[in-house]
Amino acid sequence: MSDRAETPVRAVFFDMDGLLVDTERVWFEVEAEVMKRLGGSWSPEDQERLVGGSLSATVAYMIEATGSEGDPAEVARWMLDGMTTRLRSGGVEPMPGAMALLAEVRGAGLTTALVTSSARVVADVCLEFVGRGFFDHVVTGDDVTRAKPDPEPYRLAVRLAGVPESRCVVLEDSPNGVASGAAAGCGVVAVPSVLPIPPGPGRMIVGSLEQVDLALLGRLVGDP
Repeated sequence: MSDRAETPVRAVFFDMDGLLVDTERVWFEVEAEVMKRLGGSWSPEDQERLVGGSLSATVAYMIEATGSEGDPAEVARWMLDGMTTRLRSGGVEPMPGAMALLAEVRGAGLTTALVTSSARVVADVCLEFVGRGFFDHVVTGDDVTRAKPDPEPYRLAVRLAGVPESRCVVLEDSPNGVASGAAAGCGVVAVPSVLPIPPGPGRMIVGSLEQVDLALLGRLVGDP
């Protein structure tokens, strides 16, 4: 019997950076490099301000912080070129427990989506390593007008999945992502990375994806 018949969960949505793959450190390197080109410097505190947010918000922050007159589109290209080059040359490392959970969810026949604030070009590189076949749908920062913490990314994932939001679970590592998933009406499993995530209704907080399985997701969603 398929596990799908034994769980109330019908769709599972995975964030990418810091949740599915270990890319936050790569983003930090690229952000520091771009800030240097703009005449400034980048600190862990700067990254914390923007974790889980959009590329456009990061670029705007950089330009304002440095007083640069740089073209936002050009700065964004620097960011994307830096990320794709580093990821392709250095590889993409899944977070602990990520591949096992993906395999379990797919094996149960549940609908899956990757929901990331990153641009599609960055998501595509990561999926080359993780495996595009694990996901029925991919939602990137290029597909929405309002980024996390707005619920638009996860509302789009719910529509694509074609199931009630009450039967969807979001896996996130940032406060922005958690807020987005919760506002979309989904249950949320938080695996904090750069920033701590406080307890709240409709969410579970765990230390690693190694602690997550279908049984835990089912307890979060509740009875069908």
